Amino acid sequence: MSATQSHLEVLPRSLQVLLVLGLVALAAFPFASTDFYASMVARMMILAIFAMSLDLLQGVTGLVSLGHAAFFGVGGYMLSLVSSDSGAVGLWWTLPVALLVSALFALVIGFFVVRTRGIYFIMVTMAFAQMLFYLVFDNKDLEFFGLSLRLGGSDGMYINFKPDAGLIDLEDKKVFYFFTLGCLVLVYAFLRRLLWSPFGRVLAGIRVNEHRMRALGYGTFGYKLAAFTLAGALAGLAGYLWGAQTGFVNPELMGFHMSAHVIMMVILGGMGNFAGAIVGAFAFEYLLHLFKDLPDIGEFRAGKHWQLWMGLFIVAVVAFAPRGLLGAAERLLRRKGAGDA
Repeated sequence: MSATQSHLEVLPRSLQVLLVLGLVALAAFPFASTDFYASMVARMMILAIFAMSLDLLQGVTGLVSLGHAAFFGVGGYMLSLVSSDSGAVGLWWTLPVALLVSALFALVIGFFVVRTRGIYFIMVTMAFAQMLFYLVFDNKDLEFFGLSLRLGGSDGMYINFKPDAGLIDLEDKKVFYFFTLGCLVLVYAFLRRLLWSPFGRVLAGIRVNEHRMRALGYGTFGYKLAAFTLAGALAGLAGYLWGAQTGFVNPELMGFHMSAHVIMMVILGGMGNFAGAIVGAFAFEYLLHLFKDLPDIGEFRAGKHWQLWMGLFIVAVVAFAPRGLLGAAERLLRRKGAGDA
């Protein structure tokens, strides 16, 4: 089996049909559910964007980052910093600012971390993320080049108004839902196109054999830095949407646990095709709520130990479906098609 096939970069027709049906279901969901469940699915879509941004690094380029949540948090905090207590700020300028700042953070951090590889890359990304985490956690206000930044410290920051998008009323939960769905589709389409561009092919080559890519004359440092920067910008987009939806940001958004969760989402769905990241994000969040609501067994509080059940489930997926849930679905559909034939 080739590296391309193992990563499902070419999605079978059956999976493409399932993805289209999933999109139709997401589009119809707000009309068949309450606002509470629509908001929950909107959060899943935001996390799916976050997971796709990491999949660009982990699944396509082969760079496993334990600090990717740093850029997710930066995007959310940028919205809180530019927001006003007296009214909504404009979406069409605050969103590009959040993306730009997230990308700049990723560019600066990436300049140092992409020089490393393997376990050293993992540890250095985590170190930079923890530095940002404690910078925010320990400072309610921070003086930076003459600017006073309100960070809120460990208490976090409230965002009292969703951004003003002109004719689009994001305060309406259904409108915000469809805006998030639009962002999800656009990010997926962009990354799928990127995957098959010359740039994406070089990233895939780096994942398979970086030494050979350098021997062919490619400057792998620049390609990895560009991928790291782009992934940081997309994580910032997810963080911005998270802050806009929840109306609150805190240091936990850029903490180690958030980075670990998004890694599990990518592994759970299947790496290297971006659709797997979406499936993984939805599955992880659904299982999280399912395991947290488990009933007590005598004196044993099963729901309190949801991490145990989630860990066992992830281990089972890795052991029995190493290509993730999307790869397992593709294999079942292929067997069914062969059986019908």
